[in-house]
Amino acid sequence: MLSPKKSLNILKKTNALLEGHFVLSSGLHSSKYIQCAKLLSHPYLADKICKSLAKKIKKNFKNIDIILAPAMGGIIIGYEIGKLLKKETIFCERINGKFTLRRGFSIKKKSKVLIIEDVITTGKSSLECVKLIKKSNATLVGFASIIDRSSKKKLKINKKIISHLKIEVPTYNRNNLPEELKKIPITTPGSRFIK
Repeated sequence: MLSPKKSLNILKKTNALLEGHFVLSSGLHSSKYIQCAKLLSHPYLADKICKSLAKKIKKNFKNIDIILAPAMGGIIIGYEIGKLLKKETIFCERINGKFTLRRGFSIKKKSKVLIIEDVITTGKSSLECVKLIKKSNATLVGFASIIDRSSKKKLKINKKIISHLKIEVPTYNRNNLPEELKKIPITTPGSRFIK
C-alpha cells in the first residue's frame, strides 16, 4: 500500500492538488481543490493508488455485486476498481440535474452495490446515487473514494467511507469566509457548475 506521503507527492506531481479559492460542487468554499481527473490522466501513477484502494475495499467489503460511479468524476476510478476487483461497473449521469441510469445500465434487484467516487466532500453526489439503489430494490454495501476530504460537521453520509487517502481541508459557507480567502479570485471547478 502507498503511504500518505507518497500519495500526496503523486497528487502534487500530477497537479491534482490545487491551491487557491474554490467553490466546490457542494457550494462550499475551500483553499484547496483536488482534481482527480489530473491524477487519472497519468494512468501509470493512478494505477498505484487504484491498487491500494482496491486492497482496502476488498478488506472492508466482502460481498459486492456491482460498482456504481457517478459521472463524471467517478467513471474512471469506478472502471479501474471494477477491473481490479473483477466486478461489473456502471455509472449514472445527470439528466435535468438528477442522477439517472442510462445507456442500458441497470441495477438488479437484491444486488449488493458499492458506490465509488473520486472525491467525497459532503457526500451529496453519493447520496443521490443511493436513491437509484433503493429504487432498484438493491442493497448499498458502502462508499469508497480516492480522496475523503469530508468533515464530520459537513458529511451527510452516516456509513463508513473507505478511501485511499483522508485529507483534512477546511471548507466554509460563503457567509463565513476567512479574510485571506476573500482576497483570492473564486474558481468553480466542480462538475455541477459546468454548462
